[in-house]
Amino acid sequence: MALNELGDCYDDIASAPKRPSTMALKPLSIGPYRIEKPVLVAPMAGVTDRPYRQLCRRFGAAYAVSEMAASNPALWKSVKTSQRLNHEGEPAPIAVQLAGANPLIMAEAARYNADRGAQIIDINMGCPAKKVCALAAGSALMGQESLALEIVEAVVEALAHRREPVPVTVKMRTGINTASRNVRSLALAMASIGVSMIVVHGRTREQGFSGAAAYEDIGQVKASLSIPVIANGDIDSAAKAREVLAQTGCDGLMVGRAALGRPWLFAQIAAELAGERLLAEPSLDDLSVAMQAHFEDHLSFYGEASGLRSIRKHVAWYLPQWARLSALQQVDGLPAQAWAEEALQRFYRIGSSAEQWQFLNRCMHQLMQQAASSGQQLRQALPIAA
Repeated sequence: MALNELGDCYDDIASAPKRPSTMALKPLSIGPYRIEKPVLVAPMAGVTDRPYRQLCRRFGAAYAVSEMAASNPALWKSVKTSQRLNHEGEPAPIAVQLAGANPLIMAEAARYNADRGAQIIDINMGCPAKKVCALAAGSALMGQESLALEIVEAVVEALAHRREPVPVTVKMRTGINTASRNVRSLALAMASIGVSMIVVHGRTREQGFSGAAAYEDIGQVKASLSIPVIANGDIDSAAKAREVLAQTGCDGLMVGRAALGRPWLFAQIAAELAGERLLAEPSLDDLSVAMQAHFEDHLSFYGEASGLRSIRKHVAWYLPQWARLSALQQVDGLPAQAWAEEALQRFYRIGSSAEQWQFLNRCMHQLMQQAASSGQQLRQALPIAA
């Protein structure tokens, strides 16, 4: 199946027969931009680069924000920041997330990015990483309400008089800790300043990614605001998405870690919430086509030396999913997940992108061949000897 055909099978949801549904995922607007099926890709540092965003869009994500970019002007010309702000070939709207703790610098960074094609600016008040919070940025800003609001006001004002509107959104947490869950009051203040959308990750800064997301806090934000509110945190299946939407009443959902290695989750969620036909997970054959496109995009984007290293994290997510999708209990005499781990360790030692893809292609072929053998035991060495 060609890649465009694979995309079509997920983009065709609108024409599919409807199932009875009490849930309706309605289009939302971010300024002048209409998002038809608001199942969104969460920005993740080191992950949501342009190739990954494009992959998620092929699999049904309606909107994707760039990975966090520093507001510091000294870093604007760096290779890393330039790559993070590269949106060539991406569909509108182009959304760039900025992190920083200085209102004037954040405002200038917003103008700089808008001048270079950003159509939406997202302010990061959700990252719990120590190196970000140590600079008073990310989720640390939720503990400095005055500064947080000064930043929002400065960015909104910096973009207010442009010929083409550039809406401002904010991604935040519920607070810095359980005793200081101030997301509702901050969100209300930000909406009054002119923010166009709020995304709430249902954890505190202190929690990081541990514990359970507090959807009741997100629901309180939604009940208080007229602008779109997006729920984020622990949305790992279509069924969970339906539960979160029902509990929060939000205008859309944002998915991050749960889609690593299985980007088709976006289309499954969109179909479920629209009451449309249930989408099966892709076949290994179809998935091979999509993964090859991602692999080639990634290597083209980063180049050989950097790309063959940075693709490793994606393969670490893909291989266990491939083994799971094969429905095999054993591969080459090993438990399927143990086979995936052994294959991954061999992949790490490969020294060229051409050999990397050859290895992955042979892994996929092995899984497909063994799955097609209807349970017959195939004794076949893993490709690429240790």
